[in-house]
Amino acid sequence: MTTETITAEASGTWKLGDLPVHRLGFGAMRLTGSAAFHLGTPSDRERSLAVLRKAVELGVNHIDTAAFYFSSLRSANELINTALSPYPDDLVIATKVGPYRDYHGEWGTAARPDQLRGHVEENLRQLGRDHLDVVHLRRMRQDSIAEHFGALAELREAGLIRHLAISSVEPRHLAEALEIAPVVSVQNRYAVDRPDPEGDEVLRLCGEHGIAFVPFYAVAGEAGEAGSTTAHDEAVLSVARAHGVSPAQIRIAWTLHQGPHVLAIPGTGNPRHLAENVAAGALRLTDEERARLDEARARRG
Repeated sequence: MTTETITAEASGTWKLGDLPVHRLGFGAMRLTGSAAFHLGTPSDRERSLAVLRKAVELGVNHIDTAAFYFSSLRSANELINTALSPYPDDLVIATKVGPYRDYHGEWGTAARPDQLRGHVEENLRQLGRDHLDVVHLRRMRQDSIAEHFGALAELREAGLIRHLAISSVEPRHLAEALEIAPVVSVQNRYAVDRPDPEGDEVLRLCGEHGIAFVPFYAVAGEAGEAGSTTAHDEAVLSVARAHGVSPAQIRIAWTLHQGPHVLAIPGTGNPRHLAENVAAGALRLTDEERARLDEARARRG
């Protein structure tokens, strides 16, 4: 089986509330340019549109995006709308609210609870939707998320949002949100080269509650928004050699092996990398390989 014939179905499925998705999804951040946000050269528009259409052809039915994903010429939401509308019935689009960038691309003050409706409506407008499938509240260092999450819960009751989710949170924030409304997904930074006991606990709690855990920067690692890391641990490199795949594919496979409720959303603007990322959903690591990767991660702590 070649990379091109492996689809996202090979990664298995999970439900975001009542919405089934393949566990291998797609992150839209890197569609807009050579680096995240306004830091690089804007992408070739036709190439970005082609990547989105190819992702759907390869069975991807979970796309992660945000209104604040844009470069000087490109908006991720607009690209998604143009490439995929009218949307396939099984496509789930998850977005994020909370952070804010002005028209110059500069980061502004995070939204107050009363401003979140405007964030939701901007995503609706850009995506051409009458409701959003999943909305993550991205915590911006506030101690409590209750007021912000409560504001989104009201928008859910009003029919603008189907399912609620949270991002960049600690265990106490998950407990806080669950007191207000159901949570279908938690997005936290999490990677094979990033020891994170608190993140491990959030992952565990999500499993107990039947909530999806969706790591971001799982491939980028410590490079973060700068792009895919090239600083791979020898354990990652050796497992990649054993499978005849790239280190990035092993990082994705390790992510998916953290539990049946764990989803992956690797992003790229490169069609070849897209096919490789999707194919990583079919990789099966041995117990010994997983132990080697886990031990290497623990040593970094």
